[in-house]
Order: sequence, then structure tokens, then C-alpha cells
Amino acid sequence: MAALLSGLPRQTLRTIRLLVSPDTVLRWHRDLIRRRHVRASGRRRPGRPRTVASIRRLVLRLARENPPWGYRRIHGELAALGIRVAPSTVWEILKAGGIDPAPNRSSVTWPDFLRSQAEAILAMDFIETVTLSGQRQYILAAVHHASRRIRILGTTAHPTHAWVTQAMRNLLMDLEDAGQLATVRFLIRDRDAKYPAMMDQILQSAGIATVLTGVQVPRMNAVMERWVRTLRTELLDRTLIWNEAHLRWVQWVYERHYNHHRSHRSLVGAAPLRALPARLEPHQIERLDIRRHDRLGGVLHEYRHAA
Repeated sequence: MAALLSGLPRQTLRTIRLLVSPDTVLRWHRDLIRRRHVRASGRRRPGRPRTVASIRRLVLRLARENPPWGYRRIHGELAALGIRVAPSTVWEILKAGGIDPAPNRSSVTWPDFLRSQAEAILAMDFIETVTLSGQRQYILAAVHHASRRIRILGTTAHPTHAWVTQAMRNLLMDLEDAGQLATVRFLIRDRDAKYPAMMDQILQSAGIATVLTGVQVPRMNAVMERWVRTLRTELLDRTLIWNEAHLRWVQWVYERHYNHHRSHRSLVGAAPLRALPARLEPHQIERLDIRRHDRLGGVLHEYRHAA
């Protein structure tokens, strides 16, 4: 109608204006031009074009790997990588991925703290066991988070405050001899009454802060709790402990086995004090000669290449 009316004489248009107003004709004309423009440029979806899939994946990856980052920080990292997108685009990608674009993620979670500070963390706990005579024995042990090296500090039937304090002094001397005292900054332990106040003072003088776990929250000391379970499964549940002297012997043997031979998943198969050997050549694999070495009467098995 707009096209037809545009070619009519003015007198005729004055007659037709009783049927349609000039504004209606102008609106028809605008619609006509818009439709022609759409046909000429092809069909387009309304709004911005969808962000490239690789950029979306990268934005979500940066958010997962860096919990404290909001959409502005992620946008800045993308700009540093030469990727030009609008901050609002990053916001929309995070929102669609179920991630809060501007969260309050400044607080560090406990697992993140343990992973980031592994070199500086020791964990400690008491393990209880009973000898054949019915006497209750207490084993005090500490583990270094990064290396997974275990140190059994002693065994006693009466863990007095003086005994625990001396065991702590021995631990600090051992750390100094191993060159680790300068890097250790935290010791995680529970709230057991067997730990004296003097112990924390000794640690503080060495620059080590005591971190107490929550009440009935064993996951806060997960690395130590996992070792306690391993000790029970591989040694205490399979050995008849005669007396305190026998317990000291078997735990010494197990400590050496654990630190020098037993493989660890967190260390990619290595032991705390033994690195992985070089990969065998094909001709060596074809002529394998593996010998078994028993420890503690066969409770522990270690396998080595024949000399």
C-alpha cells in the first residue's frame, strides 16, 4: 500500500487521507524499507552472535581453576591472552555455566589451604593399640604433607605431658637435621588432652603455628587419618603385638618400609624417600627377574630386581 500510494497524485492522496492518516502511510513505508533491508542482508538472529565455543570453555576453565576470580578478573586475563570479548559476555557465559559471575570467593577452603601449603604442613595424631597382655599402648606419629614422610615419634603406655614434650623436641631436631625445619610453618592436631600447653610454646619458638581441628571433624586432618588407617590395615590388624618392646620393633620396620619402599598415589608411585627408577628398556622387560623380600615374618612384602 505504501508503494502504491507513493505514486498517486497529490489530489488523490488528499481524498484518501480520510481512510488512512499520513502517519500510517509513513509507518507502512518504514516497515517496507526494513523488510527489504532484512531480505538483502539475509536472515539474522536477534541479538549478539554466540561466543566461540573455545572461548566459552576457556572462561569456565579459568573460573574453576581460580575460585576467587570474578567475571572482571577473568575478562582481564582474557585480554592479556589477546582475546577480546566484552565483560558482559564473560558474565553471561559464567551465568549459563551455573557459576556465580561475581561471587564472594575470597575465603580459602580447607582443602585449598592444605594443597597450597603442603610443604609447610605437618600433621600429628595418637594411635591406640592393645598388646596380647591387654595393655593399651599409644603411638605418636607425624606426617609431612608434601613428601608424605612419616615419623613415628615414640610408643608408650603412659603418654604423660613430659613424654609428649620430649617427643616434640626430638621431632624438631629431626626436622632440623633433615633441612625441613625452615619450611614447616603449621602443625595440625586434634584437641586431645594428652597434648600439653608446653608443646605449643616449643613449636611457636620454632616458628610453627598449631592448627587445631574441629570437634569430630577428622577430615580436617585427612592425611594423618589416612595414614592411621593404612597402619592398622597393613600392620596392626595383621600382627600380634606381644609387648611394648615388640611394638617399637614392628613400628620401626614399618616406618622404614613406608618411607623407603611403599608407593604412594599422591607421589605418582614414588615413595617418600625413594624416587621412581628409570623406565625399563624393552629387552629388560622380556627378562624380568623379580625377587620378594619379606618383612616382619611375611606381614610385609617388598619386591626388587635380582642383583
